[in-house]
Amino acid sequence: MSAGLAAATAPGQTAGRRERVNLLMIMADQHRGDCLGCDGHPAVKTPHLDRLAREGVRFRHAYSSTPTCTPARAGLLTGLSPWRHGMLGYGRVAQRYPFTKPQMLRDAGYFTMAIGKNHFSPQRNPHGYHQLLLDESGRVEAPEFRSDYRSWFAMQAPHRNPDETGISFNDYRAKPYVLPERLHPTVWTGDAAVSFLNGYDREEPFYLKVSFARPHSPYDPPERIWKQYEGAAIPGRAEGKWSERNRVRNNMSNEIWRGDLGPEVARHSRQGYYGVVSQVDEQIGRIMEALEKRGLLERTLIVYFSDHGDMTGDHHLWRKSYAYESSARIPMIVRWPEGLIAARRGQVNQTPVEIRDVLPTLLDAAGATTQRELDGVSLLKVAAGKAGREWMDLEHDICYDASNHWNALTDGKWKYVYHARDGEEQLFHLAEDRMEARDLAGDVAQGAILRKWRDRMVQHLSVRGEPFVKGGKLAMRPERFLYSPYYPSGG
Repeated sequence: MSAGLAAATAPGQTAGRRERVNLLMIMADQHRGDCLGCDGHPAVKTPHLDRLAREGVRFRHAYSSTPTCTPARAGLLTGLSPWRHGMLGYGRVAQRYPFTKPQMLRDAGYFTMAIGKNHFSPQRNPHGYHQLLLDESGRVEAPEFRSDYRSWFAMQAPHRNPDETGISFNDYRAKPYVLPERLHPTVWTGDAAVSFLNGYDREEPFYLKVSFARPHSPYDPPERIWKQYEGAAIPGRAEGKWSERNRVRNNMSNEIWRGDLGPEVARHSRQGYYGVVSQVDEQIGRIMEALEKRGLLERTLIVYFSDHGDMTGDHHLWRKSYAYESSARIPMIVRWPEGLIAARRGQVNQTPVEIRDVLPTLLDAAGATTQRELDGVSLLKVAAGKAGREWMDLEHDICYDASNHWNALTDGKWKYVYHARDGEEQLFHLAEDRMEARDLAGDVAQGAILRKWRDRMVQHLSVRGEPFVKGGKLAMRPERFLYSPYYPSGG
């Protein structure tokens, strides 16, 4: 079990339920946790996600333990921590695991369908899904692969380029979408999900995964949404004294990971980023409307989250893979059908949660039991006050540069970061410094707090042995350690 877990139990049958619920898992790519209206953001408009939060539970301290696409999705597939599913950084989701979420739900009697981005290797690896309808952006691992979205686009607009807007997939730039809005991949994903719900007539309940490729760059909302943010109260970049190390631009490309590009560039990027967040929210509204029209809303569990966040210039950093809130904190919202659990709707739960918790949540709602030892805990039990954890572990192996290599722990109030290359420590009091402007690791007054979190990290990593811990102390690790011994052989 992952360290810090306080009351995890195996998922099981919810007492007194007459009908098995449908399962709808909606995820976005690179949606940072503060970019929600219900999180208090001064500019971002997310009325449909705000509704989900009002009618369910929002987890204020939700994280992606390894905040890049593929390790986050490995945790989602398996319900395991990074060490136990094997990916400590950005690599390939393994071709086979002893168990996966879609296969477990399929075995439990669900029809399993995935729409949008999976980021599996190879791309059409089903991992237990009955059916896949893919949007993998421009990602190609085999010459013969073309995603379903791109095949559809080629039929709809054979003389146009789906990347015609001219922004690449890790770009800091932003621009309104130049093609007709109906061709946008976010609209295609929403259309496919609505079509599935409108036409579903099988006897068994469904598990539907809807995975949007945005708000991951390119930041290319339709012009009508772009204009909504032209005069918006877009926050400035978070920065502190410690951020100075990141001022120098790492290269002159448009896919940088570090560099102070100035406040206006950051604002422009955020205008586009907020726009694609709102576009995803619009499609979620369409999906909810389809559920309501078919009378399925109170027969369907809905979970919304993201695989990681997006720095968008905070601390002069871009993209993801960092320990900081803009990168590691994510939205996590669960709406349950009436009568499924005894919990207050509209609550903002302060328990630290993570992507590994999604699988136990779906199994719990499905009334499915498992003999597998999962590291996650059912979010339904957390919402009902029956489970929780004290803190959450975070980490990422070397990404972009040898300096970006770290382990971290947080309870949502404090965060401790250990930089593996040189042993530097950082300590942030999130309850008073939400955007991590003040690094307190060198503050003598916080020495006891620093030691407390350092000791927790030693305890957490001690089960791994060397090179993580030596002689009872945290060890520097200048070399890569991308895959743990638990990573499935054969990749």
